[in-house]
Amino acid sequence: MGDIVGAGLIAHLPTIMLPEDTRRKLNDGHDTTLVAGLERLRREIFERVDYDTVVLLDSHWTTTVEFVVTAQERRAGLFTSEELPRGMSRIPYDFLGDPELAHTIAARADQHGTWITAIEDPYLPIGYATVNLWKYLGVEGKQWVSIGVCQTGDTEDHLRLGRALGDAVAGTDRKVLLIASGALSHTFWPLREIRDHEASDPKHIFTPEAREADLERIAWFLQGRHDRVLETMPEFLKHKPEARFGHYLMLAGALGEERLTARGRLFSEYENSGGTGQIHLWFDRPANGWTTPRSCNVTRHDIHHPVDPDHDGEPFHA
Repeated sequence: MGDIVGAGLIAHLPTIMLPEDTRRKLNDGHDTTLVAGLERLRREIFERVDYDTVVLLDSHWTTTVEFVVTAQERRAGLFTSEELPRGMSRIPYDFLGDPELAHTIAARADQHGTWITAIEDPYLPIGYATVNLWKYLGVEGKQWVSIGVCQTGDTEDHLRLGRALGDAVAGTDRKVLLIASGALSHTFWPLREIRDHEASDPKHIFTPEAREADLERIAWFLQGRHDRVLETMPEFLKHKPEARFGHYLMLAGALGEERLTARGRLFSEYENSGGTGQIHLWFDRPANGWTTPRSCNVTRHDIHHPVDPDHDGEPFHA
């Protein structure tokens, strides 16, 4: 029987890929704590824990009519970001995939009332929410699989994906590390102002209300109060969390949702990036294991949670 042996909400912001001197110039002479946090995550978790595969929930990879999971035997190439090619250019990546796990996840779609497709196409694009974290956390011989968020999906849809994921891992022999790759609140300053808000000090978060909403949820994560995070999703959506917080919702769905009580450990300070809220939080596997994902004998049209109040059917931008 497989198991998720650890999980994290981890920031992937482009700044971490810049040289240290450039990072310091952008940050009033200081370095971001997010780089040191990733280096510590590698030392303490990714190089020490017994695991086979990393499943990364990618808030920058947006699909439309289904969830998609990568199923290539290997992914390798050079990555240049279409969004920020000046800072993320020709980054080499080369890692093993896990086709068996990917197809097992996809096979759980019907019983969890959703749509999931495993894609083996070697030309499938890759995003920096995956590449940036692999550059810091990738360990030779470990397999990596990415799952995108779905822009037509709401809170319940992303929880269903997480349930299917947790169920699939349990049905294999895999030991998995789960990464929710993405931010908290996620509104950028306008172009003519954004260069005045590049430093990491949280005073640069787009609004004081968004900053307070982020800090409230960080406190709940540290207390293991995932139930409060989930109960208040409609309120948090007003502050535009990245990808409607789909990356975290998939993680929560895999680990028990409101019954999840794992306390977060800080691996960085809470920081700003162009107006958005960024942090590294890690959730260790409880001694008695995670809560079993919610059973789902539902159809794809059953809805158990209110539709997201700001979900008007228009595409969102990660």
